[in-house]
Amino acid sequence: MQNPNGPLNRVAAPAIARAYRIETDRLLIRCYEPADASKLLESIRASVGHLLPWMPWAKREPEDLDAKIEKVRLFRGQFDLGLDYIFAIFDRSGENWLGSTGLHTRIGGNAREIGYWIDARHLKKGYATEAVRALVRIGFAVERLDRIEIHCDPENDKSRRIPERLGFIHEATLKNRFIDADDRRRDKMIWTLFREEYEKTAIAGMSLRAFDIIGRSIAL
Repeated sequence: MQNPNGPLNRVAAPAIARAYRIETDRLLIRCYEPADASKLLESIRASVGHLLPWMPWAKREPEDLDAKIEKVRLFRGQFDLGLDYIFAIFDRSGENWLGSTGLHTRIGGNAREIGYWIDARHLKKGYATEAVRALVRIGFAVERLDRIEIHCDPENDKSRRIPERLGFIHEATLKNRFIDADDRRRDKMIWTLFREEYEKTAIAGMSLRAFDIIGRSIAL
């Protein structure tokens, strides 16, 4: 589980993202909409204890609905402007909120960092892994990235297993790189997948559907 809601570098992405909506076997992954604010609020309130050890932003919770409305407006505005790409995760019906993820622009040109967290009421069902697989496929096949990274705390075993099982390479562990909710300095693992390695993985053949801002299907 890694933070999709953290601080962002104020630099424009190399290109505006094409994929606004992604459908996998079990999930609907799409950019945020205004009506998502109340679901985001409910989910974080139910999950704050689960998130606090790993997500520094969780120490500001619980926020009220107005704060969540502003956050959702920020997420959507950044998405449309090509500044950052944060998605909500639902089941395929689009009714049941499962969590949040993102293709973040904070690691430089033609590369993204995938962040993710899952609602505490929906853990141990493989949703985070399925969402990450989908964003990896979209990142390389649709957005034509060269590199994707996942950053996580070395002590977060569940989060670390996702890049491990998906073929990412552990490039480095950076010491004392971020401050957690208890104001302690923590290490950060960096996992990387390059386009060349992606094309050899099972993710390259993953079945999913992607759609642009007006709902047109994107060829994969």
